[in-house]
Amino acid sequence: MNNKDLIDLCLRNLLRRRTRTLLAVVGVIVGTCAIVVMMSIGFGLSDSYQEQIASYGNLHMITVRSSGGGGMMQQMKDAKGVINEKALKDMAKMEGVGAVTPVISEYLVIGAGKKITQVEVVGVRTEVLEKFNYKVLEGGRLLNSTDKYELLFGNQVPNWFQDPKSNEWSSEPLNVMTVKKLIITGDESYGQKKQNTEEEEGQKITYKEYETRAVGVLENPDDDSAYCVYMNIDALEDIEKEIKKARKESTFSTGAKTYEQALVYVTDINDSAKISKDLRDQGYQTSSPSDWLESMKETAKMIQGILGGIGGISLLVAALGIANTMMMSIYERTKEIGVMKVIGANLRDIRKMFLLEAGLIGFIGGAVGLVFSFIVSLLMNTVLKDIISMALGSIGGGYGSTISRIPLWLAAAAVIFATAIGVMAGYYPAKRAMNLSALESLRNE
Repeated sequence: MNNKDLIDLCLRNLLRRRTRTLLAVVGVIVGTCAIVVMMSIGFGLSDSYQEQIASYGNLHMITVRSSGGGGMMQQMKDAKGVINEKALKDMAKMEGVGAVTPVISEYLVIGAGKKITQVEVVGVRTEVLEKFNYKVLEGGRLLNSTDKYELLFGNQVPNWFQDPKSNEWSSEPLNVMTVKKLIITGDESYGQKKQNTEEEEGQKITYKEYETRAVGVLENPDDDSAYCVYMNIDALEDIEKEIKKARKESTFSTGAKTYEQALVYVTDINDSAKISKDLRDQGYQTSSPSDWLESMKETAKMIQGILGGIGGISLLVAALGIANTMMMSIYERTKEIGVMKVIGANLRDIRKMFLLEAGLIGFIGGAVGLVFSFIVSLLMNTVLKDIISMALGSIGGGYGSTISRIPLWLAAAAVIFATAIGVMAGYYPAKRAMNLSALESLRNE
């Protein structure tokens, strides 16, 4: 018996007992739909966690801090946990690292005419900003190597400019790109009313003011970069020295240039945990939004496993239904099996016929169940989104743009798994049919 005839015979046998076949298929549909939808909620939770963490900071970024130690430790070229030029070069050579820059920061006042704001100014090596995948709004650009005191604004900073001498609060963000001259200084009282007494006049500190301009405003409105201003690290070091001189603070240097902090950009966020661990093993302190993401993903996997297990029970019940259907089919078709054996049918063909019937029930149920899964998933992401978000919120998720997500591999695996369940459920009945005695079959019928 060729495969075409075998498939034709199997389909006719299933259609001959429509009600029983339909009930078995419905069992598989329910089981497949349950397990796919349950697992899709787990994937949705993972996506929700990733969205939440991404809103706190760039998932590709690792902040590396020096482990401390002064004096001779800071001067030692190979000191563990010290961020110096050699350490930065070693970090840049690590597999999976896209870019590295040392970082310094200072809270400075930026003036635009009558309006001022005090903000954290971060000094970086300008060539890494493009490698960090930063984007600017239309009409602007990133910092480049020729920029000295030029500023790159975070998305939220233009909202903070206000006139300190006015009682009216402006809700309109300042268009920093149209301001021809910005002033940057360490003087916290810049632009404000002078209230110094005669005694304080003798102690008055004169801060240097630097003329500058904005070159761009970053696109991203949510992560850490939105709340600071970037400039050339060398220029910011010069400003820091001038501020210390104005305050009569020591500017003594040991000669060995070290940094308290560096930023490491990881090309693939999946490598972030490994690179963070390697850096900690080298004596550095690290922090990254992806560290939180890993722990949240573990929570999502646990929830996904529980939900998938509940769905798996439904599919197990469906498998018992398929086995029952096939066993009843054997009892009803005893004579048919006997005749097939008498006329010389191959025993393997008889086994194959029953396995194929069971597999078809599993395949049809899995395919239809998958269609229903996509429909349920769509409803969960649209009509039922608010209700489910409130329910999932109690377990720390459900506030992302997606409640349920069905990856293509899960869709394919669901159909294959349902088919395999059908074949396994039909194995014992098929073996029983193959072992039936031809004479006993005809006599019993």
